[in-house]
Amino acid sequence: MQQQVYQHTLPNGLTILGEPMPWLESVAFTLMFPGGTAREPHDRIGLAGMTLEMTQRGSGRWSSREVVEELDFLGVDRSSSVSSFYTSISMSAMARVLDTTFEVAAAMVREPHFPEDELEEVRQSALLELSSIEDDPAQKCFVELKRSRFAEPFGRSSLGSVSGIEAVSHEDCVAFHHAHAKPQGAVLSIAGRFDWQDFLKLVDRYLGSWSGGPATHLGDVEPRVGSIHVPHDSQQTHIALAYDSVAYQHPEYYRGRGIVGILSDGMSSRLFTEVREKRGLVYAISASSHSLKNCGSVLCYAGTTSSRAQETLDVTMETIRSISQGIESGELSRLKSRTRTALVMEQESSASRSSQLAYDWITLGRTTTRQEVLSEIEQLTSENLIEHFKNHPPKRWTLVTIGPEPLEFQDEV
Repeated sequence: MQQQVYQHTLPNGLTILGEPMPWLESVAFTLMFPGGTAREPHDRIGLAGMTLEMTQRGSGRWSSREVVEELDFLGVDRSSSVSSFYTSISMSAMARVLDTTFEVAAAMVREPHFPEDELEEVRQSALLELSSIEDDPAQKCFVELKRSRFAEPFGRSSLGSVSGIEAVSHEDCVAFHHAHAKPQGAVLSIAGRFDWQDFLKLVDRYLGSWSGGPATHLGDVEPRVGSIHVPHDSQQTHIALAYDSVAYQHPEYYRGRGIVGILSDGMSSRLFTEVREKRGLVYAISASSHSLKNCGSVLCYAGTTSSRAQETLDVTMETIRSISQGIESGELSRLKSRTRTALVMEQESSASRSSQLAYDWITLGRTTTRQEVLSEIEQLTSENLIEHFKNHPPKRWTLVTIGPEPLEFQDEV
């Protein structure tokens, strides 16, 4: 089925994207604006997340409780998040309730109440969520990896810090929202069952008078190398590892992503087979592609016993480097089959597609189609993947370990 993606920019700078999926009964939209953790004051780490939560504590004609009741009554699935550079609000529902659902979301951006008497509840929730990572060493490992891999302000966690959260005031939340919730640099995407012209009228009604200038430029991201150990009295060791790869904007991104797929996608992947199945070194192992603006990395995780942690690290790095020695036809076939399946499944999810549209526009300045992605994947061969790996070898490694003892580690290609 031929994809059609609409695009329109309002006079205030807001970019609107739409992909009709008329075979669905649902509709989903995603709004992203430049209000991420990298824009927090250095002594208010956690402000972006707290501000986002406060915008959902009443807005427009709804009180804090009424927002929850209205969205539940409409049957809306919703999520919100803060990344390094953006704040996102996403909602999905039956197509027939789009108008009211969008009105609620727009009010969160344009007319948040910021009830001062709920700030302490928001603060305590943020502190509780931050403390919960102490019970999840794998998550903590990745929080520390991001902080170690990327220099300030790019390595901040959306969870914030204890001192930052405790310092946030009501005035801080209001000021942060007004400073960064602006239409210029923002994107609104919709996918599913909707009428494009009707949606444009809906957006103009609620966001047409939204105003604000462009976001300030934060500069490029540069990775940092080295290793950090976090002592933890346990029989387990958690290993988080990062190394250079190509970013999402790179013309050979799908080759880099294909290599990560061969390493980690599925239980027949190379890391799972070599590190877990053949040697029994880990109970969990994974790798994923990660792009932070211009900076591409591969992030890896392994959970193991402390007595076998050094061997796990060595074998993991050896397995990653083994890509240069060859890729079997079966590995490539499985990669392509998984990608085809994922693209088919995306056709059944308006939420997934709206999110991808927004991310593509923010990152690439354009949208990608399923056919484009499929074409890129079908062009992958063992030869061009190996060539890519040799041209962009793993280097500038960053290691974080949580466990009783640090591991021996050298940043070598």
